[in-house]
Amino acid sequence: MENEIYDLIPSLSKVEKREVGEHKQVKSFAMRGQKLRDFQIEALKEHFDEYCLVFDENSKLDFKKIFGNSNPVIIEIGFGMGYTTEQIALEHPEVNYLGIEVFLYGFSKLLAHVADRKINNLRLMRFDAKEVLEDMVEENSVDGFHIFFPDPWPKKRHHKKRLIQDEFASLLASRLKKGGYIYCATDWQEYADQMLEVFSRTPGLRNPYEGFAEHVKWRPETGFERKGLDAQRSISEVWFEKV
Repeated sequence: MENEIYDLIPSLSKVEKREVGEHKQVKSFAMRGQKLRDFQIEALKEHFDEYCLVFDENSKLDFKKIFGNSNPVIIEIGFGMGYTTEQIALEHPEVNYLGIEVFLYGFSKLLAHVADRKINNLRLMRFDAKEVLEDMVEENSVDGFHIFFPDPWPKKRHHKKRLIQDEFASLLASRLKKGGYIYCATDWQEYADQMLEVFSRTPGLRNPYEGFAEHVKWRPETGFERKGLDAQRSISEVWFEKV
């Protein structure tokens, strides 16, 4: 069924610019597969054009045109199954949200919910977030970034695959408006420490807290967060703002 979807929506079949055989750079995702259910396939067929954006390295995102207003724009990177994304967007209709995720199962599930509930302040994109930010997002144009429970790559030899590294932090900072924020959460303490260190040395960012941030009450609990708590891991939150 996925091949049928790719035939109908060719843009879904590619999630990065790299061609087969090219050297892999550090990416903002890891691919996972899961069979789509009928309602997800139907959502892709019926509502992709209405709620989804297509990657185009030669075009910048015009948020005012996309959403039909000048409300603040928040980008969430790696929304997984999308529950948190959906809840935040519903509870904050005065804010526009762009969710970026390559996991097609979660992407299509959230799309179905967005269409059913007509969440007009939320758009989705299935592509490497790093390349979206580099090619399609203007500097000083985003009000905030949400990165909740990114893959911790716990083994030391895999740390280089982690999303939050100096180059990516600088990219996020360059896309933020003055006063905009970066909000991350993780249940992996060593990764939380790395996030704090990386953002602390990123030019243009400041930490309004002495260390880790207080829990932000409007962020719903995620599935990965619950798994972390069940495994008796503490949750760390990181909040930085652009000066």
